[in-house]
Amino acid sequence: MNTFLGILIPFLGTTLGACCVFFMRQSLGERVQRMLIGFAAGVMVAASMWSLLIPAIEQSEGLGKFAFVPAAVGFWAGILFLLSLDHVIPHLHQNSDEAEGPKGELHRTTMMVLAVTLHNIPEGMAVGVVYAGYLAGSTQISAAGAMALSLGIAIQNFPEGAIISMPLRAEGMGKGRAFLRGMLSGIVEPIGAVLTILAARLIIPALPYLLSFAAGAMLYVVVEELIPEMSQGKHSDIGTIFFAVGFTVMMALDVALG
Repeated sequence: MNTFLGILIPFLGTTLGACCVFFMRQSLGERVQRMLIGFAAGVMVAASMWSLLIPAIEQSEGLGKFAFVPAAVGFWAGILFLLSLDHVIPHLHQNSDEAEGPKGELHRTTMMVLAVTLHNIPEGMAVGVVYAGYLAGSTQISAAGAMALSLGIAIQNFPEGAIISMPLRAEGMGKGRAFLRGMLSGIVEPIGAVLTILAARLIIPALPYLLSFAAGAMLYVVVEELIPEMSQGKHSDIGTIFFAVGFTVMMALDVALG
Protein backbone atom coordinates (compact mmCIF):
# COMPACT_ATOMS: atom_id res chain seq x y z
CA MET A 1 0.00 0.00 0.00
CA ASN A 2 2.87 2.39 0.80
CA THR A 3 4.37 1.71 -2.62
CA PHE A 4 1.01 2.18 -4.36
CA LEU A 5 0.45 5.53 -2.64
CA GLY A 6 4.02 6.63 -3.26
CA ILE A 7 3.66 5.98 -6.99
CA LEU A 8 0.37 7.91 -7.21
CA ILE A 9 1.32 10.94 -5.08
CA PRO A 10 3.33 12.74 -7.83
CA PHE A 11 0.44 12.28 -10.28
CA LEU A 12 -1.97 13.69 -7.68
CA GLY A 13 0.30 16.74 -7.42
CA THR A 14 -0.05 17.36 -11.14
CA THR A 15 -3.82 16.83 -10.95
CA LEU A 16 -4.24 19.29 -8.08
CA GLY A 17 -2.21 21.87 -9.99
CA ALA A 18 -4.38 21.40 -13.07
CA CYS A 19 -7.45 21.98 -10.84
CA CYS A 20 -6.40 25.63 -10.54
CA VAL A 21 -8.13 26.21 -13.86
CA PHE A 22 -11.49 25.85 -12.07
CA PHE A 23 -10.70 28.41 -9.35
CA MET A 24 -8.54 31.06 -11.04
CA ARG A 25 -9.85 33.34 -13.78
CA GLN A 26 -6.55 34.53 -15.18
CA SER A 27 -3.30 32.85 -16.06
CA LEU A 28 -0.48 32.78 -13.55
CA GLY A 29 1.47 36.03 -13.43
CA GLU A 30 5.07 36.15 -14.57
CA ARG A 31 6.42 36.54 -11.05
CA VAL A 32 4.27 33.70 -9.73
CA GLN A 33 5.46 31.42 -12.52
CA ARG A 34 9.07 32.34 -11.77
CA MET A 35 8.54 31.59 -8.08
CA LEU A 36 6.96 28.21 -8.82
CA ILE A 37 9.61 27.23 -11.35
CA GLY A 38 12.40 28.22 -8.97
CA PHE A 39 10.80 26.20 -6.18
CA ALA A 40 10.43 23.19 -8.48
CA ALA A 41 14.08 23.43 -9.54
CA GLY A 42 15.25 23.48 -5.92
CA VAL A 43 13.12 20.45 -5.07
CA MET A 44 14.49 18.45 -8.01
CA VAL A 45 18.14 19.29 -7.24
CA ALA A 46 17.79 18.27 -3.59
CA ALA A 47 15.92 15.09 -4.56
CA SER A 48 18.64 14.21 -7.05
CA MET A 49 21.29 14.50 -4.36
CA TRP A 50 19.73 13.00 -1.21
CA SER A 51 17.28 10.51 -2.71
CA LEU A 52 19.19 9.31 -5.77
CA LEU A 53 22.93 10.00 -6.04
CA ILE A 54 23.90 9.47 -2.41
CA PRO A 55 21.99 6.14 -2.13
CA ALA A 56 23.54 5.05 -5.46
CA ILE A 57 27.04 5.65 -4.09
CA GLU A 58 26.20 3.98 -0.76
CA GLN A 59 24.94 0.88 -2.57
CA SER A 60 28.28 0.62 -4.39
CA GLU A 61 30.46 0.75 -1.26
CA GLY A 62 31.73 -2.73 -2.05
CA LEU A 63 33.76 -1.24 -4.90
CA GLY A 64 35.86 0.72 -2.43
CA LYS A 65 37.53 3.75 -4.00
CA PHE A 66 35.60 3.10 -7.21
CA ALA A 67 32.18 3.35 -5.53
CA PHE A 68 31.55 6.48 -7.58
CA VAL A 69 31.75 4.65 -10.93
CA PRO A 70 28.15 3.30 -11.11
CA ALA A 71 26.82 6.70 -10.04
CA ALA A 72 28.94 8.51 -12.63
CA VAL A 73 28.01 6.10 -15.43
CA GLY A 74 24.30 6.21 -14.63
CA PHE A 75 24.40 9.99 -14.21
CA TRP A 76 25.86 10.49 -17.69
CA ALA A 77 23.41 8.00 -19.18
CA GLY A 78 20.56 10.11 -17.78
CA ILE A 79 22.10 13.31 -19.14
CA LEU A 80 22.54 11.82 -22.62
CA PHE A 81 19.01 10.38 -22.59
CA LEU A 82 17.44 13.80 -22.02
CA LEU A 83 19.89 15.39 -24.46
CA SER A 84 18.65 13.02 -27.15
CA LEU A 85 15.04 13.98 -26.36
CA ASP A 86 15.89 17.67 -26.64
CA HIS A 87 17.25 17.09 -30.13
CA VAL A 88 13.69 16.17 -31.12
CA ILE A 89 11.58 18.48 -28.94
CA PRO A 90 13.04 21.84 -30.13
CA HIS A 91 12.24 20.90 -33.73
CA LEU A 92 8.67 20.21 -32.70
CA HIS A 93 8.47 23.59 -30.98
CA GLN A 94 9.97 25.35 -33.98
CA ASN A 95 7.47 23.79 -36.36
CA SER A 96 4.56 24.65 -34.08
CA ASP A 97 5.67 28.27 -33.72
CA GLU A 98 5.73 28.64 -37.48
CA ALA A 99 2.19 27.30 -37.85
CA GLU A 100 -0.69 29.75 -38.13
CA GLY A 101 -4.44 29.62 -37.62
CA PRO A 102 -6.56 27.26 -35.48
CA LYS A 103 -4.63 24.19 -36.62
CA GLY A 104 -1.35 25.87 -35.74
CA GLU A 105 -2.65 26.82 -32.28
CA LEU A 106 -3.78 23.24 -31.67
CA HIS A 107 -0.38 22.01 -32.81
CA ARG A 108 1.39 24.37 -30.42
CA THR A 109 -0.79 23.16 -27.55
CA THR A 110 -0.10 19.54 -28.41
CA MET A 111 3.64 20.13 -28.58
CA MET A 112 3.67 21.92 -25.21
CA VAL A 113 1.88 19.03 -23.51
CA LEU A 114 4.16 16.54 -25.28
CA ALA A 115 7.29 18.35 -24.12
CA VAL A 116 6.17 18.42 -20.47
CA THR A 117 5.06 14.79 -20.65
CA LEU A 118 8.43 13.66 -22.01
CA HIS A 119 10.25 15.57 -19.29
CA ASN A 120 8.10 13.81 -16.66
CA ILE A 121 9.65 10.49 -17.64
CA PRO A 122 12.75 10.84 -15.41
CA GLU A 123 10.60 11.84 -12.44
CA GLY A 124 8.49 8.70 -12.81
CA MET A 125 11.67 6.67 -13.16
CA ALA A 126 13.11 8.27 -10.04
CA VAL A 127 10.09 7.26 -7.96
CA GLY A 128 10.09 3.77 -9.47
CA VAL A 129 13.78 3.19 -8.86
CA VAL A 130 13.61 4.33 -5.23
CA TYR A 131 10.64 2.11 -4.47
CA ALA A 132 12.29 -0.77 -6.29
CA GLY A 133 15.25 -0.39 -3.95
CA TYR A 134 12.95 -0.24 -0.94
CA LEU A 135 11.05 -3.38 -2.04
CA ALA A 136 14.35 -5.16 -2.62
CA GLY A 137 15.30 -4.54 1.01
CA SER A 138 18.03 -1.99 0.40
CA THR A 139 19.26 -0.63 3.71
CA GLN A 140 20.07 2.71 2.07
CA ILE A 141 16.43 3.35 1.11
CA SER A 142 13.67 3.48 3.73
CA ALA A 143 9.90 3.73 3.21
CA ALA A 144 10.01 7.23 4.68
CA GLY A 145 12.85 8.27 2.37
CA ALA A 146 11.00 6.95 -0.68
CA MET A 147 7.85 8.78 0.43
CA ALA A 148 9.87 11.98 0.86
CA LEU A 149 10.93 11.79 -2.79
CA SER A 150 7.32 11.22 -3.89
CA LEU A 151 6.15 14.21 -1.85
CA GLY A 152 8.94 16.38 -3.20
CA ILE A 153 8.10 15.54 -6.80
CA ALA A 154 4.39 16.08 -6.08
CA ILE A 155 5.22 19.57 -4.79
CA GLN A 156 7.17 20.20 -7.97
CA ASN A 157 4.30 18.84 -10.10
CA PHE A 158 1.67 21.14 -8.61
CA PRO A 159 2.88 24.30 -10.38
CA GLU A 160 3.58 22.23 -13.47
CA GLY A 161 -0.06 21.20 -13.75
CA ALA A 162 -1.17 24.80 -13.26
CA ILE A 163 1.36 26.16 -15.75
CA ILE A 164 -0.12 23.86 -18.41
CA SER A 165 -3.84 24.20 -17.71
CA MET A 166 -4.01 27.94 -16.99
CA PRO A 167 -2.46 29.16 -20.28
CA LEU A 168 -4.66 26.73 -22.22
CA ARG A 169 -7.73 28.22 -20.54
CA ALA A 170 -6.48 31.74 -21.28
CA GLU A 171 -6.24 30.81 -24.98
CA GLY A 172 -9.94 29.92 -25.02
CA MET A 173 -9.94 26.20 -24.30
CA GLY A 174 -12.77 24.95 -22.08
CA LYS A 175 -12.02 24.43 -18.40
CA GLY A 176 -12.64 20.69 -18.58
CA ARG A 177 -10.34 20.17 -21.56
CA ALA A 178 -7.63 22.42 -20.09
CA PHE A 179 -7.78 20.49 -16.81
CA LEU A 180 -7.61 17.18 -18.67
CA ARG A 181 -4.53 18.27 -20.65
CA GLY A 182 -2.79 19.38 -17.48
CA MET A 183 -3.67 16.19 -15.63
CA LEU A 184 -2.69 13.85 -18.46
CA SER A 185 0.76 15.45 -18.69
CA GLY A 186 1.54 13.67 -15.42
CA ILE A 187 0.07 10.26 -16.22
CA VAL A 188 3.40 9.09 -17.59
CA GLU A 189 4.88 9.26 -14.09
CA PRO A 190 2.97 6.40 -12.41
CA ILE A 191 3.25 4.36 -15.62
CA GLY A 192 7.01 4.96 -15.76
CA ALA A 193 7.33 4.18 -12.06
CA VAL A 194 5.55 0.83 -12.38
CA LEU A 195 7.57 -0.19 -15.43
CA THR A 196 10.81 0.80 -13.70
CA ILE A 197 9.90 -1.20 -10.59
CA LEU A 198 9.18 -4.27 -12.70
CA ALA A 199 12.46 -3.89 -14.57
CA ALA A 200 14.55 -3.05 -11.52
CA ARG A 201 13.31 -6.06 -9.56
CA LEU A 202 14.72 -8.26 -12.31
CA ILE A 203 18.12 -6.53 -12.30
CA ILE A 204 18.68 -5.49 -8.68
CA PRO A 205 22.47 -5.12 -9.17
CA ALA A 206 21.72 -2.30 -11.61
CA LEU A 207 19.95 -0.16 -8.99
CA PRO A 208 22.90 2.20 -8.44
CA TYR A 209 23.00 2.87 -12.18
CA LEU A 210 19.24 3.40 -12.34
CA LEU A 211 19.20 5.73 -9.35
CA SER A 212 21.95 7.90 -10.81
CA PHE A 213 20.35 7.73 -14.28
CA ALA A 214 17.20 9.29 -12.83
CA ALA A 215 19.33 11.91 -11.05
CA GLY A 216 21.16 12.85 -14.25
CA ALA A 217 17.90 13.15 -16.18
CA MET A 218 16.30 15.31 -13.49
CA LEU A 219 19.30 17.62 -13.22
CA TYR A 220 19.38 18.00 -17.00
CA VAL A 221 15.77 19.22 -16.88
CA VAL A 222 16.66 21.69 -14.12
CA VAL A 223 19.68 23.17 -15.90
CA GLU A 224 18.26 23.14 -19.43
CA GLU A 225 14.63 24.07 -18.77
CA LEU A 226 13.89 25.41 -15.29
CA ILE A 227 16.86 27.60 -14.42
CA PRO A 228 16.69 29.61 -17.68
CA GLU A 229 12.94 30.10 -17.16
CA MET A 230 13.32 31.36 -13.59
CA SER A 231 16.23 33.68 -14.49
CA GLN A 232 14.77 35.56 -17.47
CA GLY A 233 13.79 39.22 -17.34
CA LYS A 234 13.70 41.52 -14.34
CA HIS A 235 13.55 40.41 -10.72
CA SER A 236 15.33 37.15 -11.46
CA ASP A 237 16.28 37.03 -7.78
CA ILE A 238 12.73 35.85 -7.02
CA GLY A 239 13.42 32.59 -8.84
CA THR A 240 16.74 32.20 -7.04
CA ILE A 241 15.18 32.73 -3.61
CA PHE A 242 12.46 30.18 -4.25
CA PHE A 243 15.03 27.78 -5.65
CA ALA A 244 16.67 27.92 -2.21
CA VAL A 245 13.28 27.48 -0.52
CA GLY A 246 12.47 24.41 -2.63
CA PHE A 247 15.92 22.93 -2.03
CA THR A 248 15.57 23.42 1.74
CA VAL A 249 12.07 21.92 1.86
CA MET A 250 13.10 18.79 -0.04
CA MET A 251 16.32 18.43 1.95
CA ALA A 252 14.38 18.70 5.22
CA LEU A 253 11.78 16.16 4.04
CA ASP A 254 14.39 13.64 2.94
CA VAL A 255 16.61 13.93 6.03
CA ALA A 256 13.77 14.16 8.57
CA LEU A 257 11.70 11.32 7.08
CA GLY A 258 14.58 9.20 5.79
